[in-house]
Amino acid sequence: MKNYFRLIQFADSAFPVGTFSFSNGLETATSLGVVHDAATLKAYARSAANQAAFTDGVAALAAFRSARRDDLAGIIKTDRDLALFRLNFEARLMQTRMGKKMAELAARLYGENSLAGRWLETIKAGESPGYFPIAQGAAFSLASLDERDLFVAHQYGVINMVLSAALRLTRVSHYDTQKILFELGEDVDAAYEEAREMKFENMNSFAPEMDIFASLHEKGQSRMFMN
Repeated sequence: MKNYFRLIQFADSAFPVGTFSFSNGLETATSLGVVHDAATLKAYARSAANQAAFTDGVAALAAFRSARRDDLAGIIKTDRDLALFRLNFEARLMQTRMGKKMAELAARLYGENSLAGRWLETIKAGESPGYFPIAQGAAFSLASLDERDLFVAHQYGVINMVLSAALRLTRVSHYDTQKILFELGEDVDAAYEEAREMKFENMNSFAPEMDIFASLHEKGQSRMFMN
């Protein structure tokens, strides 16, 4: 029962790593009219999930396996490898802010001498970028969860980030977003079966429209929050 409690805690949108602050480029997509209703939102969320599954998801699984071996060098290598798939500033900012916060929380929960604590020191020293999927992998390993739990939580987080942002940005209801979340959950098992066999050289993230949306957002006017 304790493991399931940890799974719910780490996957909760209220877990304080800042997921509510980001939209995976949805702000630009809605301002341009690309996403404007439930159908287009579902297509966008599916694209975000697919893109993440075979990049971030693969990296998270690799980090999880390194953490199981207490292999800090392996975690750092996977973190640096993942950085090669971050083409735009917005994505790097989102992932490293959330990753460092997740590492800080894991170090508090498991101790400064834990793998999470030691990895956090390499982030602070600039030796490791500190991407969120890597932090997820390490935290889930330390919680004695399994890698399927990790992948499910990862996919849930990506989809739910987009859908939560959509409630602020476009005309959809909670009924719409929950239906989309329910339906896209049907794809997760197949994505895991593919991602679990992939190595770094197999990772792929071809979703150019989403990278363009993220780059446009840097100078765009559409924002979820005033600042």
